[in-house]
Amino acid sequence: MSAVTVPPELAWIVPVVVPFIIGLLIGFIVKRTIKLIFAIILLVIILVITGYISVTFQDLYDKAMEFLPTVINLGSSLGNILPYSSLTFIIGLLLGLWKG
Repeated sequence: MSAVTVPPELAWIVPVVVPFIIGLLIGFIVKRTIKLIFAIILLVIILVITGYISVTFQDLYDKAMEFLPTVINLGSSLGNILPYSSLTFIIGLLLGLWKG
């Protein structure tokens, strides 16, 4: 199987468009994730206020300390993968956050 070659007159588009699309997708995902997290937090607050569940500060602290190292490792590994220094990535990310 042979590799697909990009004509030289179009080759400059690939490093411009690919980071933009990645940024756009990341922006959509982040915006939807933030909305979901706010909905879950609101649900938990309503359940605590109505008495269906009881949550103490110590419980929240213990869960945060359990998941925080995983989140930090994931964030640092994504920082190595994503082209966050590319202007087109940043434009795509902002557009994805705004319109997502």
